[in-house]
Amino acid sequence: MFSIFQIFYNEIKNQFGISIRILRSDNGREYLSHSFQNFIASHGILHQTSCAYTPQQNGVAERKNRHHVETTRTILIHGDVPQHSWGDAVLSACYLINHMPSSILDDKIPHFILFPHDSLYSLPPKGFGSTCFVHNVSPGLDKLSPMSHKCIFLGFTRSQKGYKCFSPSLNCYFIFADVTFSDSSLYFKFCPSPSMSSSNQVNIPLVVPSAPKDSPPPPTLQVYCCLLIVHQMTLF
Repeated sequence: MFSIFQIFYNEIKNQFGISIRILRSDNGREYLSHSFQNFIASHGILHQTSCAYTPQQNGVAERKNRHHVETTRTILIHGDVPQHSWGDAVLSACYLINHMPSSILDDKIPHFILFPHDSLYSLPPKGFGSTCFVHNVSPGLDKLSPMSHKCIFLGFTRSQKGYKCFSPSLNCYFIFADVTFSDSSLYFKFCPSPSMSSSNQVNIPLVVPSAPKDSPPPPTLQVYCCLLIVHQMTLF
């Protein structure tokens, strides 16, 4: 926590030319360590803590934390994305919140307040968890090799102007701008199992060859019926 706060303090000071004056937190031990306390004291930061078992005294942070959690849960459920991707979902939730109007700011967009001269989106927004195809730039490809990797869209990144995609088959991330999206297709959406779909789609025509009256059925018909029964048994 101490190292993260140091990075945050330096970024705020360098990007916006201001210093943190007051830090308000709960009584977590990560905020009360000697190194943390020495750092905020040396930089003239006033550290305020809420009373024990009184989270309402830190209401601004608690409400913002709830907002982030609810937005994260919503995009995870909507895309049927597994919960182990919650880190990417939290970052995507923060990105969306910062790029939408806020009632607290008189319906202004937080991103424009911090960066008034930047565009709203560096790249067109896409649905979290949607299916995407990242251009395959691996060396040594021949004409019959796949030209793309099937991936899951998991948000954006601050360090590069590209989409953050994950390939389950390769178990690695890609950050690319050359990405084709299937917006109507979510990667983890439910699809019928093979047994269910095959029972509804299999249609075996029963063709009975013509034969003279009072003549026994041809052997081929008996073999065909046996094959039909065996096939139906395998479906169940």
